[in-house]
Amino acid sequence: MEWLKLIGILIIILGFVFKVDTIAVILIAAVVTGIVSGIDIYEILDTLGKAFVDNRLVTLFILTLPMVGLIERFGLKKQASNLIGKVKRVTSGRLMTIYLVIRELAGVASIRIGGHPQFVRPLINPMVQGALKTRYNLKDEEVDATDIEKIKAQASAMENYGNFFGQNLFVGAAGVLLMVGTFQSLGIKVDAVDLVLASLPIAIIVFIIVWINNIRFDKYLEKKYGTKQVNKNE
Repeated sequence: MEWLKLIGILIIILGFVFKVDTIAVILIAAVVTGIVSGIDIYEILDTLGKAFVDNRLVTLFILTLPMVGLIERFGLKKQASNLIGKVKRVTSGRLMTIYLVIRELAGVASIRIGGHPQFVRPLINPMVQGALKTRYNLKDEEVDATDIEKIKAQASAMENYGNFFGQNLFVGAAGVLLMVGTFQSLGIKVDAVDLVLASLPIAIIVFIIVWINNIRFDKYLEKKYGTKQVNKNE
């Protein structure tokens, strides 16, 4: 009978196979698992409600995605591209380096500025593409699809670098506190400031490496699109 308690896994597998609504499948699996385990229906509902409340921040994150989709659909990407088009001297690499600096400084201050879906995709990516088109007077169809994909990857990488190496520069960051607790449980005396100071050189080294990589990316674009007339207003 103990194996019967695993019926929830079977329900989830069948739900995915037959492409049934995901949320409905998970809820049904949770309720059925609770019932066959001998849990009262009211206790099951109480557990589900508590889990929802405890993870409400995740729910709020999900709710931002339709909003970002709507504002992007109604012109956010175009406006971001137009905005960067007015800045004549900026290059794609320089813009990504600037975002990396902003992302690491935000990590130092423990400021969450969105991430890939809320910030990079609707704002940074089109701005970097706009910088390329403005610098070399390119139309949309004149930019290779492979370079568009490279820009998307590079812009997303800036978010990863800045978030990963910047978040440990804040003494109250969850990762820092987790490491402090782990070290102390092993008898190693360390505090949050020590970990931040140890993380600082790594963050600086990463910034320098990524900065050089962005310069190389600019040179790649210059070599490929340099035959086009550079904006005379530069």
